[in-house]
Amino acid sequence: MKNQLKHQLRVVKSSTSVLVKKMTSVDAATMTHANGDAKIAQSAKLVVKTPKGTRDHNPHQMSLRDPVFEKIKAIFKRFGAPCIDTPVFELKEILTGKYGEESKLIYDLEDQGGEKLSLRYDLTVPFARYLAMNKITNFKRYQISKVYRRDNPAMTRGRFREFYQCDFDIAGKYDTMIADSECVAIIASILKALGLPDFTIKINHRLILDGIFDVCGVPVDKFRTVCSSVDKLDKSPWEEVRKEITEQKGIAEEVADKIGKYVKLNGGKELIDELLENEELNRSTSGKQGLEEMKLLLQYCDFLNVSQNVVFDLSLARGLDYYTGVIYEAVLKATVVENGKNVGIGSVAGGGRYDNLVGMFDPKGKPVPCVGVSIGVERIFAYLEANAATKPRTTETQVLVCSAQKNLLEPKMKIVTELREADISVCHFELHNLHFVLVTFSN
Repeated sequence: MKNQLKHQLRVVKSSTSVLVKKMTSVDAATMTHANGDAKIAQSAKLVVKTPKGTRDHNPHQMSLRDPVFEKIKAIFKRFGAPCIDTPVFELKEILTGKYGEESKLIYDLEDQGGEKLSLRYDLTVPFARYLAMNKITNFKRYQISKVYRRDNPAMTRGRFREFYQCDFDIAGKYDTMIADSECVAIIASILKALGLPDFTIKINHRLILDGIFDVCGVPVDKFRTVCSSVDKLDKSPWEEVRKEITEQKGIAEEVADKIGKYVKLNGGKELIDELLENEELNRSTSGKQGLEEMKLLLQYCDFLNVSQNVVFDLSLARGLDYYTGVIYEAVLKATVVENGKNVGIGSVAGGGRYDNLVGMFDPKGKPVPCVGVSIGVERIFAYLEANAATKPRTTETQVLVCSAQKNLLEPKMKIVTELREADISVCHFELHNLHFVLVTFSN
């Protein structure tokens, strides 16, 4: 019995010894792995930068930007609009299907709390959602907020992935072209107030484009996709756009050539009169209606004293699907230096009529006529920064209070407090090795 117990005890000791060795081996391996991870983490260099297509703004840049925003706000208010704000992200289904081929530029967020979300692409669709959700049918508003697009950035020309838009929109029924002409006047007022050089406001009408596509032989279901191609004429020559229309969009070459004859035209009232007498285009009811409305818009632009900056341009298409009527775009003729070359700033404002967008969010599909304009303020900043003669002041300090000797901190701080309570901007600090007290007024 004793011998049997001794044998069992030896077996237990032997098993325990093996187990301890295995545990020690595992711990050693774990420590080695952890130390390896630490060394990898230490050797990996953290790249400290802003994400692609974004930027920080230093005090000098902010002191340039703030007055611009204030001038734009003042003009929006002058035209009778209050301000609203909407969330930076929306339900994904709110944004989906509203931008045509541009939808691929939307930033999607991971599922959060059971909701599929996306960063807002513009301020127009959120505004339409706001109107439908609150059952508003007559409203005027402005909004200045950031939007996000997964686009290829061109920083020197103000093309970012995160950027501000300054929007003004009018919702409700008005006499034909009244609200539309207001938006054109707002563009001209803002660009003039900012002291920008020569600019042109191009205007066109989706009904005119639809009429052109119709008489040229484009199938109705391809109107929008062809419109998206025509919209690229401000960046690409007609030969490239024609190739896209025929090879990618499946449109016959003879049809594309007919489209080309129209979209190369631009002018004023004379061009509208010429097109109204065009027998081919007169076969399209929508085309004729668009030309009549465009003629009225140019007449109102005369009344509003902005016609000198307005051009009727048939190449303007605005690629977004939700536009239904008048469209416009302001182009700045100035240039900035990019990679050693002078490059045009391009479009600094755009917009148009979108009568069916609100109805997409209404349970009964009730439409609310809307028209609006968006100021591409980042491109304006790019020009202003590149052409600033001097660096603007970064502070608004009016008085500097400093003491040249010790033991004056208490009276100095009392003076500073008294000045600030009188709504005077004050800074204070100590000056060593000087034997006077300095009070400086900036103006």
